[in-house]
Amino acid sequence: MAVPPGLPVVIVGGLHADARRAAVARLLADVPGSVVLHHDLATAAAGTVVRTIRDASGILDAGEAPLVNDCACCALREDLVPELERLRDAGGTRLAVVELWDSVEPKAMAEVVTAGGLTVTGVITAVDPALVLPYLGNGDDLADGGLAAAATDQRTVADTFARQLEYAPVLAVADSPEADDEDRELLAQLHPTARQVPIGRAGPGDPVDDGLTVPTPRLRPLSPLARAALAGFDVEAAAAAQHPACALLPAEADAHGVSTLVWSRRRPFHPERLYAALEDLTCAAARSRGRFWLADKPDTLFHWDAAGGALCVESAGPWLASLPDAAWEMVPPVRRAAAALDWDAEHGDRCQHLVFTSPGLDRDGLERLLESCLLTDAEYAAGRDAWQRLPHAFDTLLEV
Repeated sequence: MAVPPGLPVVIVGGLHADARRAAVARLLADVPGSVVLHHDLATAAAGTVVRTIRDASGILDAGEAPLVNDCACCALREDLVPELERLRDAGGTRLAVVELWDSVEPKAMAEVVTAGGLTVTGVITAVDPALVLPYLGNGDDLADGGLAAAATDQRTVADTFARQLEYAPVLAVADSPEADDEDRELLAQLHPTARQVPIGRAGPGDPVDDGLTVPTPRLRPLSPLARAALAGFDVEAAAAAQHPACALLPAEADAHGVSTLVWSRRRPFHPERLYAALEDLTCAAARSRGRFWLADKPDTLFHWDAAGGALCVESAGPWLASLPDAAWEMVPPVRRAAAALDWDAEHGDRCQHLVFTSPGLDRDGLERLLESCLLTDAEYAAGRDAWQRLPHAFDTLLEV
């Protein structure tokens, strides 16, 4: 397969450390001339981040990067591109595998590498299907498990894992004897557009057609995982796919005890009733996300992001319908296209679009609760001036 000039870079991440290491080992075994660059943030307490470069035979080089503003992840950001440039300039490296430390999220690192002028050919999150639900349900702070990337890191295990999982277009899936059909179905419903690739077993074998040399009949083809690592990656498209206004959210599904409910309406939420229902809605599913509309703030698109029993609600900017025509030129085309596909004559792109995925989901109860949070017919008929006089129940939450 065609490989871009320069040094191809694939990013492999994930909190499932055993699966991640297995995926990296598989890439090293399958692509001759590949090396792994890894920054160990666990050493941050000593004031440094330990960097190693290794190939299939072992460690080739090791060094340290000092913390930046008491932040291990910031040290990683500043050290990553220079090290990759050094590998490129030295020659001899056919594929650079960036193995992220446990809680580092691939989105930020893919953007750093691309901004540095290097080519990211793949982003892969390694997953053990048996651990998907336990990690999604883990509301512990990363700091409690020694997984924080900075002193100010307030992320949880659940929300970090969810972002790692949903950003990557490729999931390297471990062969887990403990995983059952429900586990595999949950993984499929959480990220239905992802390409799932079995990690398989790494080890010596026949020479590989790595796509970087002239193939001969004696060479076996690249493994599916190696092909995925070299398939190409679009940083801008990946970012757009995570934005609540145009995110590629899961579709309706119900199989093997796992359900995904897609709930869409063209009527705003009553802010006080929705606020009172937040805890029940957050705990109703292992994972929920989407965009929503509050009656008292009709021009603001709100982002809903819940995992591990915790909810993050934040403003994601204006609805396009609230902008003057002249401002549309400043809006990314993908955002305008998404709005056009879902445009309503009265409300434009304003809508409720929330997606809940979980084993044992009470779909009927969840729909009743969501419906009860909408404006009633009388409240809706009162019009926008009356809506904006409703209690601003979310103001305190949005200030956090």
